[in-house]
Amino acid sequence: MANPPAPAPRGTLLVIDDEPQIRRAVRNTLATEFARVIEAASGSAGVDLAAAERPNFVVLDLGLPDGAGIAVCRELRKWLDAPILVLSARHADAEKVALLDAGADDYVTKPFSPDELKARVRAHLRRLRAAGAATPNGTIAHGDLVIDLDARTVRRADSVVHLTPTEWDLLRALLAHAGRTLTHRQLFAAVWGNASGDAQQYLRVHVAALRRKLEADPVHPRLIHTEPGVGYRLDLEAPRDG
Repeated sequence: MANPPAPAPRGTLLVIDDEPQIRRAVRNTLATEFARVIEAASGSAGVDLAAAERPNFVVLDLGLPDGAGIAVCRELRKWLDAPILVLSARHADAEKVALLDAGADDYVTKPFSPDELKARVRAHLRRLRAAGAATPNGTIAHGDLVIDLDARTVRRADSVVHLTPTEWDLLRALLAHAGRTLTHRQLFAAVWGNASGDAQQYLRVHVAALRRKLEADPVHPRLIHTEPGVGYRLDLEAPRDG
C-alpha cells in the first residue's frame, strides 16, 4: 500500500539566531514544512516579530547577542502557544530542565543533523494535529484507549478503567501539554500544587500506576514516555503496529 501524501506546508516558522549560516541551514531544512519562514537576528527582534506575526513554530538559539535565549523563551511563552524548539551547543540535563521549565518544547544540540531537526519538528507538528483531533465533547482516542475528559471516564478495549483522583490530575496535566516534555517540577506543581516532597519519587510511583492502567505494555510504553533526568511526555500520535 502506498504511503499517504505528506501534509501540505502551512503556517509560519520563526527562526531566532544571530548566525546567518545557522538561520540559512534551519530555513533550508524546514522550508518544505512551512508556508513561510521569517527570521530574527536577536532576541528583542525575535520577540517583536513573534508579536507581530504570531508564528506557528519557533526555532530559538540559546546564545543571543542581546541576552540569554532562555529569557526570550520565557517571554514568548507568556502569550505564544506555538511550539518552541531550542538550539544550543550545551548538553547538560540541568540546562534541559531549565529550558523546559521556561516553556521550551524541545531541545536540539549543535552541531545538529538536518535530518534530526526535520524529524523533531515533524513529530511536533504531528502531535499538534493529533491533539487537535479530539472531538468537541472532549473525547480522545488512542488505539483501543478512549478518554472522555468531560465525563471523567477511561475505557480500554471496551472495559472501564478506574483512575484515582491523583491519576486523573496527572493524566489531565499530560494531556493539556500533549507532545511536550513536562519536567518533574512542572508535573508535581500541576498535580500537588505547592506541597513539598520528592517530585521524582512521587511521579515515578504514580506514572507507573497510570501506565499499568493505560498502556497495552507498561514495560514498553507508547503513550507516556520518560525523558531521563528531565520528566515525562504524553504522545498522542496514532500507535503503529510492529
